Amino acid sequence: MRLTTKGRFAVTAMLDLALNEAKDSANSKPVTLAGISERQAISLSYLEQLFSRLRRQGLVSSVRGPGGGYRVAKAHHEISVSHIISAVDELIDATQCGGKEDCHDTGRCMTHDLWASLNHKILDYLSGVTLADMVENKRQNDAGIPSQIVFSPRKNCERIEATA
Repeated sequence: MRLTTKGRFAVTAMLDLALNEAKDSANSKPVTLAGISERQAISLSYLEQLFSRLRRQGLVSSVRGPGGGYRVAKAHHEISVSHIISAVDELIDATQCGGKEDCHDTGRCMTHDLWASLNHKILDYLSGVTLADMVENKRQNDAGIPSQIVFSPRKNCERIEATA
């Protein structure tokens, strides 16, 4: 399975953007990459590369000039984790062949169907988790609320009450 830091950092940065954009919604200030870089310990130059790709895919919009930065370009519930990962050209692939079915001497390996099925399950799961779900989960964790959100591919999120 290959999910590199590119995909992980893109999801982290989008969540940071969504959380901090919401905090400033009264002022409607864009969020700077320098701020995300500082809060998440991600290189500013790396964030610039990621946000260039996210902007091209329509997930973020940029505001130029003094006081500029980035905003989430769509409603949070319209952006899934799989959208974010694919926007930065990250492939989630558990097969050795990249889906080309030439993993063993120009043919399929014995376990190709297993790994291809895993790819579909992972993509289904990541498609079912939205930026809105992650924002809600983070806010609940920060507030110390005794319930948690369990991400599910069938429902965007489901509350499970903690029992003590």
